[in-house]
Amino acid sequence: MGNINEINDSLQPENGIRKEKADLIKGHVISWIINSLRNTPRQNRTITYIRKFLLIPSLSIIFAMLFLLFFLYAIPVLQEFASVRKKELYSRQDLKQDPSYKSQINLMTKDIQRLSRKYNAYTSGQSYIIINTTDNRFLLYRNKKLIREGFCSSGSYTLLQTEGDKQWIFKTPKGKYWVQGKTTNPVWKKPDWAFVEEGLPIPPKNDYSRFEYGVLGDYALSIGDGYLIHGTIYKRFLGMPVTHGCVRLNDDDLEVIFNTLNIGSKVYIF
Repeated sequence: MGNINEINDSLQPENGIRKEKADLIKGHVISWIINSLRNTPRQNRTITYIRKFLLIPSLSIIFAMLFLLFFLYAIPVLQEFASVRKKELYSRQDLKQDPSYKSQINLMTKDIQRLSRKYNAYTSGQSYIIINTTDNRFLLYRNKKLIREGFCSSGSYTLLQTEGDKQWIFKTPKGKYWVQGKTTNPVWKKPDWAFVEEGLPIPPKNDYSRFEYGVLGDYALSIGDGYLIHGTIYKRFLGMPVTHGCVRLNDDDLEVIFNTLNIGSKVYIF
């Protein structure tokens, strides 16, 4: 309104003709201002943004519905088609009479038989245990049936090195082993690395300081080379690779394993 008044003041006519021209100019100015307010680019941009904002979610919903319909209807149809195709191939008599086809089937049959014999040799009717050092889990089998599974702890792969050239890598050995001994209330005879790790001098071989009670749980099973399957006082670390090479178990699992496995039972570690 201030701008209109200024225009009005500047156009005061001295006679009737000038007054008529002033009114005409003023009318054009007012019309120009109104039209400018109606057709501002900002309004046009706002409307465009609103349309885009509403369009994008709508397109997303449509694509999601099409994708869902594809999985619900198209994929089962394709699978059924493939299944029918396979049945047709297997039922063709001319294919069965083909020498190369027969040869391939015979080779596959022999491979299946060989693998079955190998599997049966590893999974005999005797009890055995499988140690998975990647996931730190164990599987206990009896009569080829899984009777117990749970968490364990295996080697940390930590490197310990003395000031000289001697070093130890704390890893659980992998391969096929067997139970060589079973002990109740085992006592840990600390090896040299246990003292090096604590920054203590290494004592004589049968020094009393090497013997530690109550840290291996109620049971221990030896698999050779000083490696044991035993209990632990650090149960919160089960499921993690934190040991010096032995396999640690909680009390309940260890008791079942100790009573299930015998001397000579297989221990598979991978």
